[in-house]
Amino acid sequence: MLPFSVLDLAPVTEGSDTRQAFANSLELARHAERLGYRRYWLAEHHNMPGIASAATAVLIGYIAGGTSTIRVGAGGIMLPNHAPLQVAEQFGTLASLYPDRIDLGLGRAPGTDHATARALRRYYDGADSFPQDVSELLHYFEPVQPGQAVRAVPGAGLEVPVWLLGSSLFSARLSAALGLPFAFASHFAPDAMDEALNLYRRDFQPSARLQRPHAMLALNVVAADDSAAARRLFTTQQQAFVNLRRGRPGLIPPPIDDIETFWTPLEKAGVAQALACAVVGDEAEVRAGIAAFIERHRPDELMLTANIYEHAARLRSFEIAAGVCKSL
Repeated sequence: MLPFSVLDLAPVTEGSDTRQAFANSLELARHAERLGYRRYWLAEHHNMPGIASAATAVLIGYIAGGTSTIRVGAGGIMLPNHAPLQVAEQFGTLASLYPDRIDLGLGRAPGTDHATARALRRYYDGADSFPQDVSELLHYFEPVQPGQAVRAVPGAGLEVPVWLLGSSLFSARLSAALGLPFAFASHFAPDAMDEALNLYRRDFQPSARLQRPHAMLALNVVAADDSAAARRLFTTQQQAFVNLRRGRPGLIPPPIDDIETFWTPLEKAGVAQALACAVVGDEAEVRAGIAAFIERHRPDELMLTANIYEHAARLRSFEIAAGVCKSL
């Protein structure tokens, strides 16, 4: 069975708040653990009212502390926003508290807009040095060497799986060169997916961390007990993408009956392109859609995400998706 996991952004819905978003994320993580999901990853975003996972390492600790077996990690930490030593210390702490349960995914985007990236202070100085920062971070997880002046405490000598995340060829090329697992952001930027996968698999160099290429693909899956209900639930994600592109990111909106009245033809085309890797429907449609995605792209793992307004409907969507993934 292909491993399947959850990507969560701790969505803050209209009429709710961050406290409830965190409670919902913990309930979803426990739900996912019972259903057999392998990983529960949280993504770093900043200055976005509808996403509460900005302090990603803190939230990972909350989720890991409230679960017992599922792997919990970052999908991902935007490394140019942080000093590599601080990330190593944070994830060394998490790995010490929750042994063999913590994953660290790294990205090189700011996870926000230009003004907020400047407020984060490190990004514009660090983006070009991403490969060096990754190597430095990996070094901090190695056993301490005699005379080593700077060490991660905790962190040194700990087994913390490190993934590189990306939506272009850059991280595919770097993860292949470093011998790291690679996760592609096909859930919102699928255009370069096939080329990135081919490059990663072709150029992969075995390392002490990984002997053969291992690729994870992200997929939007919105499932419900009937097809029309699923399509209506999906309008929440569609609206959120349009609002972001209009420069008005906000709280996660409720679904609407007729999405065609909401967007322009140009906006519709843009959303269709960005969300091309989406499976929406009832159980049979979701089974067919996931099976076709796996058959075409041959991922080693799947990372499922669902931006659904109603928490109960989100739980149900991941339940249906889990049943499908187990049956494939």
